[in-house]
Amino acid sequence: MANNPVSLYLDPQIRDWVLFPITLVMSPPQKLSKNALREQRALARSQILRSTAARSPLPPMYYSTISDSLSSAFAAGTYLKDGPPKPGDAPTAPPNPLTDPSAMDGMMAGMKTQMVMMVPQMVIMGWINFFFQGFVLIKLPFPLTLGFKSMLQRGIETPDMDVRWVSSLSWYFLNFFGLNGLYRLLLGNDNAADSSKDMSATPFSNFNAAPAGPQDYNKLFKAEIDNLEFANGIYAWVGDGVEDRVLSRYNRLPLKKQS
Repeated sequence: MANNPVSLYLDPQIRDWVLFPITLVMSPPQKLSKNALREQRALARSQILRSTAARSPLPPMYYSTISDSLSSAFAAGTYLKDGPPKPGDAPTAPPNPLTDPSAMDGMMAGMKTQMVMMVPQMVIMGWINFFFQGFVLIKLPFPLTLGFKSMLQRGIETPDMDVRWVSSLSWYFLNFFGLNGLYRLLLGNDNAADSSKDMSATPFSNFNAAPAGPQDYNKLFKAEIDNLEFANGIYAWVGDGVEDRVLSRYNRLPLKKQS
């Protein structure tokens, strides 16, 4: 039986009354303001533009227009969520928690926030474990090794079932942990929607390390201006000479040598 995994046919009602409710409960809307999202996406857009500069799909006119527009916006602070910095504002460093008397209150507030976040997750896990124990919800569309069996089939004692079948409790954990990769892909590594930092970090985990404050996008934008300028020097349009290359491929015109 181990070499012939059991084939299952799921009832559509399991999809409607188990899979969708768990997915909706585990995917609450993230509290990310429009200005903060625009700030992150502007930086990501610039990074994508310059990372493809060596073989860019954009013609020279469009590439230079987008690059110049981003550089001007970064220099003016247009995409900053708090607006462009005022002329009299000076950059301030975050306070040192070892010397700031109010830092302890901030650390205790962070601990309370983490405790508050743990309570609803424990309630949701208990709700799924009580009402949907033993349900098989979905089959993943890609093959997996047997090492994933214990992770994807929690609460189901069937050693002959295909590894790709996912139980209800495992679907809870996949939604809880697995969406962070998608958030990092869309919003960047240091985004407000990533919950992995809230789970793994504690107020005292980096007590001896330097305090890590929020990202200073003003400095990131200033550095991105230099990166865009460097990318302009290595820019090459992938469609340059495409007519000659296509005709040469079909033996109708000899390929011109690049000077």
